[in-house]
Amino acid sequence: MSGCCGPSHDHGHDHGSAFDGASPAYRRVLLIVLAINAAMFVVEVAAGAIAGSLALYADSVDFAMDAATYGLSFWAIGRAAETRARVALLKGGSLGVIGTAVLGMALWRLYSGAPPEPITMGAIGLLALAANVISAVLLFRWRDGDANVASVWQCTRNDAIGNVLVVLAAVGVFGTGSALPDLIVASLMAALFLNSAFRIIRQARGELRSAAVQAG
Repeated sequence: MSGCCGPSHDHGHDHGSAFDGASPAYRRVLLIVLAINAAMFVVEVAAGAIAGSLALYADSVDFAMDAATYGLSFWAIGRAAETRARVALLKGGSLGVIGTAVLGMALWRLYSGAPPEPITMGAIGLLALAANVISAVLLFRWRDGDANVASVWQCTRNDAIGNVLVVLAAVGVFGTGSALPDLIVASLMAALFLNSAFRIIRQARGELRSAAVQAG
């Protein structure tokens, strides 16, 4: 892959090959989104502890993973196609581990957890949603790229969906006084993580095979 970029790269198309992130505009946006996600991770960890919400904890871990994902994606830009695909494989595998862990925590909390505090949970969910909508808008033009670039968009999209679910869970907890809405949302977020992990890994493996054929 060429490290240079032209107008076609900035619009996510490279006349036959997927956009690899080699664009100054994309790099700037990636750093901005990385900072947003790192800040929201700190906010949601604290809020999750205060509210006792597993859904907020899941979302905070997702923010942390996304910050790491964006950092890896930034590092991988301009490197060989095989390197970028291997980075995407690492991200997909990590997302799968997190999804499995959150699902296990939700099952454990089903028998031992008290209901979270819904006002804090809902307020932080709305703040996180705003952060992810801003990130998604910034990244939208680059949603169709190689596995490395596409994984960034998928993480951001998942976060926005997850934040809507967190707010809905807060409403459910407030209305029922039960922890069940929180646990259901945490489980749905885990399923979303696992689905994205599968998609990222599948695309990355396809790109690795293509790189091997080209190298041969």
